[in-house]
Amino acid sequence: MNNYNINKGIGRTVEFKGLKAQYLFIFAGGLLGILILVMVIYMAGVNSYACLLTGVSGASLIIWQTFSLNRKYGEHGLMKLGARKSHPKYIICRRSIYRCLKVQPKIPVG
Repeated sequence: MNNYNINKGIGRTVEFKGLKAQYLFIFAGGLLGILILVMVIYMAGVNSYACLLTGVSGASLIIWQTFSLNRKYGEHGLMKLGARKSHPKYIICRRSIYRCLKVQPKIPVG
């Protein structure tokens, strides 16, 4: 039986075989989804070789894509990419320049 070290210290992110943080969840969820898909199409009566081909090709695609995302974006890259997409491209101020520069007199209280 093999022993795998999952966490390498306090305060560090979870890492397993080079996959870090959210990529572990993408990896596990993708493989679980492929497993459920293969079970459903097998129970539907599809040829077992087609089910096997679907499972192997789907799992290979999930593994390849997850490791390439991990290599490309790093530990926090997907969150940064999502945050970048939610920012506006331009900040538009529709007020006139005179109104922006005009000083309002202070009204005394009391």
